[in-house]
Amino acid sequence: MSILKIAKMGHPILRKKSAEILDPRSDSVKYLVEDMIETLEDIQGLGLAAPQVHVSKRLVIFYSPNENPNHNNAPLNILINPKIEPLGTEMDYDWEGCLSVPGLRGLVPRYKKIRYSAFNEEGIFFDRIVDGLHSRVVQHECDHLDGILYVQRMDKLENLIFETEMKFYNNL
Repeated sequence: MSILKIAKMGHPILRKKSAEILDPRSDSVKYLVEDMIETLEDIQGLGLAAPQVHVSKRLVIFYSPNENPNHNNAPLNILINPKIEPLGTEMDYDWEGCLSVPGLRGLVPRYKKIRYSAFNEEGIFFDRIVDGLHSRVVQHECDHLDGILYVQRMDKLENLIFETEMKFYNNL
């Protein structure tokens, strides 16, 4: 297993649509998942998409934030070829950060409730309905598969700030 290098905003891999994975149970997918898990644990992140580690494939991993805010004990989700369907038009605004946009946070609108479907690493198809932070994380990570960073979803760039300045927003 290996800790993989994170692609940063501006790298071409983060701008393109990722390819479908033909066999979710292949050895190459298994090894990629293992490396992504090790990388996510090393950087202590909440989620990671394959394009962020320079692999243009439709694969994301993330911890279920609604189930346990301490992601060290939260279940890890592996989504291969995920699809998202918004449930309703209601949007929520919240602050997001990204491993590919280090040191910054942005106020991003996301659908409040979604249905998502995917294959897991065993090739089993599933679908879920989620809301809140779980919904936000899925949308954020899956955006990477389509070459979209959270800053492209923002309404106002004045709501893009350095993490060190978040303390000023918490007092508003």
